[in-house]
Amino acid sequence: MSKFNEKNITSVQSRPRLALTLGDPAGIGSEVILKALRDPEVSKTCDVTVVGSRDLLVETYTKLQAENSQPLANPAELSILDVPLDKHIQDEIIIGTGNAASGAASFAYMETAIASTVARQFDGIVTGPIAKSAWKAAGYNYPGQTELLAEKSGAKHVGMLFVAESPHSGWTLRTLLATTHIPLSQVPKVLTPQLLTEKLDLLVECLEKDFGLQSARIVIAGLNPHSGEQGQLGHEEQDWLISWIEQERKNRPNLQLEGPIPPDTMWVKPGQAWYGSIEPSKAADAYLALYHDQGLIPVKLMAFDRAVNTSIGLPFVRTSPDHGTAFDIAGKGIADATSMKAAIQLAAELVSQRLKIM
Repeated sequence: MSKFNEKNITSVQSRPRLALTLGDPAGIGSEVILKALRDPEVSKTCDVTVVGSRDLLVETYTKLQAENSQPLANPAELSILDVPLDKHIQDEIIIGTGNAASGAASFAYMETAIASTVARQFDGIVTGPIAKSAWKAAGYNYPGQTELLAEKSGAKHVGMLFVAESPHSGWTLRTLLATTHIPLSQVPKVLTPQLLTEKLDLLVECLEKDFGLQSARIVIAGLNPHSGEQGQLGHEEQDWLISWIEQERKNRPNLQLEGPIPPDTMWVKPGQAWYGSIEPSKAADAYLALYHDQGLIPVKLMAFDRAVNTSIGLPFVRTSPDHGTAFDIAGKGIADATSMKAAIQLAAELVSQRLKIM
């Protein structure tokens, strides 16, 4: 009997059980997974089952071992939930080239992982990187994995929270995006007080449930340069953002809400805390960015190799490395597994925190 069939999370005493999807099989997912799982520090606090194609993992392992790559986990020693693929799909997967076949495969891995987690065979999911264009080529029109996770798990509201622990100071950076994968021109139209309240609700719940922070300090960005400079450089702050923050301060007296902070200066203290030039306590517990690049440029500048994308609002934990499929280096043995390791470790920590408070 496989490890997958033997284990099912049923008690607080159980080790966190994580499903780890392979991601797009034409990308670096299999490589970073084998590198990450080779590190005993990664799996010592959790049980990981790889959800994907066993043959592809074996193929990657054999190829990279022959080329004297970094140490790899042996697929023969891993728990693998093998997802069967139609032969024509498997035959059309080309390492380094995302296409309809690789998109169909990565979608199948995700569906299997979600169904198994909803059925309580796992506590959480760590997702390998996928290519949205490959999903679309395969006929799946989702903006990303987060939207599929929300639909299949019945979650009404979800958010993208990026988490990274500084190797310099030990400070934890947490950045939530109010809006995600939409054109910049649509951001002012999509942003509303209702949307921000929804995102703030998710963030506060996450900080309390997953990080044990009951009285958090949260910094909220402005939308325009200089936060609009009293309407001279944009009107959204004066029209509703300032009054929304003031109302939320009244509604949430246990929180310290700051903002709207000009976007160009909001990241000064996080940068200083990250590199250890100020005490971590002088930075906030979390930062709410209003659009994709406003939040992710500083996150990737500080923590490109170790940031973790965490989906909040789901009924289970989901994390993902903050990098893409890297088709250009797939199969070359040079992919960095740091972010994948961090994603697994953070998922295990979040599951453990949730189990403690159940």
